[in-house]
Amino acid sequence: MDPARAQAFQVALGGAATLQAGDSLPPFFHHLYFWEPVTPDGLGRDGHPRVGGLIPDMGLPRRMWAGGRLEFHGPLRLGAGAEKQSFCERADRKVGRSGDLGIVTLRHEISQGGVLRLTEWQDLVYRAEADATAPKPMAPAARTDEDSCRAVDFDATLLFRYSALTFNGHRIHYDQPYAREVEGYDGLVVHGPLLAQLLMLDAGAVKRFSYKATAPLMHHERAAICRKGSDLWVRGPDGRQCMLATSG
Repeated sequence: MDPARAQAFQVALGGAATLQAGDSLPPFFHHLYFWEPVTPDGLGRDGHPRVGGLIPDMGLPRRMWAGGRLEFHGPLRLGAGAEKQSFCERADRKVGRSGDLGIVTLRHEISQGGVLRLTEWQDLVYRAEADATAPKPMAPAARTDEDSCRAVDFDATLLFRYSALTFNGHRIHYDQPYAREVEGYDGLVVHGPLLAQLLMLDAGAVKRFSYKATAPLMHHERAAICRKGSDLWVRGPDGRQCMLATSG
């Protein structure tokens, strides 16, 4: 696990490059590693690898990272090798309020030195083509009873750098015409894992962490990163709840 990659992410978030070989990897920084490059002919129109392997093809083209949960069993050390195994635990199709949905849950196990260090579950949602005539779903209102809160700004450069560091080719994060005209968003979409990362850094040392995306946040919007006890959330500029999380 190359320290340079973690250092680059520290700098992208506005900090100093302090991490060195032998240090514990900060929580959720493992998303910078375990790339699985796919040749261009293996990509879908959205820039993600085509489904049909680990994730079955359910005929639903739009992908959304809906949430996840993590169990930290021990520290991952920078400068040492690590191994990741991935499994598909669930792949169901159902009808929701917004139409047909594909619900996928992946489980990832990351080991170092033959010892399991981290178990992560990722919840993905696949949806049908965007309908420009359909009303947009109402986002829930975020809590306002936080004990601590900090403002965070995003821009296209940060989203590009995070996409590059995580080797995420999803076009909704860097291709505005695609995000607006094909997927129906109001701008570039801030990565769900990036929001979860900011919440996790505010949570401090954790053994367990779960999060759920509840509304998209656009790159031109200022977000509030909020905390009250073990509850954390992301509040959009209009008061909507974009993500909800619990640490333990």
